[in-house]
Formats: sequence, structure tokens, C-alpha cells
Amino acid sequence: MAVNPDLVGREFPPTPPYLVGREKVREFARAVLAQSPQHHDVEAARALGYADVVAPPTFAMVVQDLTLQQLLGDESAGIVLERTVHAEQRFRFTRPIVAGDELTATLRVTQVRAMGGASMVTSESDIVDADGAHVVTTTSILVVGGAE
Repeated sequence: MAVNPDLVGREFPPTPPYLVGREKVREFARAVLAQSPQHHDVEAARALGYADVVAPPTFAMVVQDLTLQQLLGDESAGIVLERTVHAEQRFRFTRPIVAGDELTATLRVTQVRAMGGASMVTSESDIVDADGAHVVTTTSILVVGGAE
């Protein structure tokens, strides 16, 4: 099955709220070698004007992954995980993610483009806080290989 071109414009339901934990931020920061004190030390983050430790920018992928699971789990999408490569990732922040944030994400497919025997699927996930204020928009491009 090829990637369904009718995915373009489709919006998936919002994810359940994700509570950003202080230790999760610290673990992620260690994993990506983000050594700035604001990612590990509450007082260092507060000295910069934040309520708690600040997540490295790529932490947004943790929340976006919840939306990508919706897309990848939709059988009508025609996306076969075994033939899929994550090709590109971009972020547009309104503000950093901070421990204590409760975030919800909504994915929409913005483009499906045929490339030879493969397809490129572009999606955007808008991530908002508990008040509905925009935090970050993530853009992912997946390359899905054709049938063998």
C-alpha cells in the first residue's frame, strides 16, 4: 500500500496532557549532552527568569512523538514503519519548555509528496500549554519507501 495522499490536511485529535517532569528534563539533557546549568539546576534556571529547569530544545520531540504515534498507527495512512526513515526535524518556539508544563499536541499532515518509489510525509505538531498558549510547533519529514 502506498502512502495515502488524502492525508494532506488531516488533523489528528489532541494528545492527552503530558506533564513535563524535572527529572525527565535532566535525563534528556544528559542524554543529548546539554550541559548548561539551566537544564539541571533549578536555581540556575530561576536566575534566568524560569520557574524550573528548562528543557533542551529537542525535548519537544518527546511530546511530538505522541502525535507521530497516532499517524504511524493509522492503518489508512499507508505508512509502513519498517520502510520509514525520519529525514528532517524543525522547531518554532514561542517559549522554552520548562519542568511543570502540562503540554498537549495536535498533529496535522501538511504534505505528501511522491519521490520515485517513495513518499515524503510532512507533518506539523502544535504544542500548547495547559492554558492553550502556544509553546512550540514541530515539523517532521518522514520518508516512506515503496513496496518491496
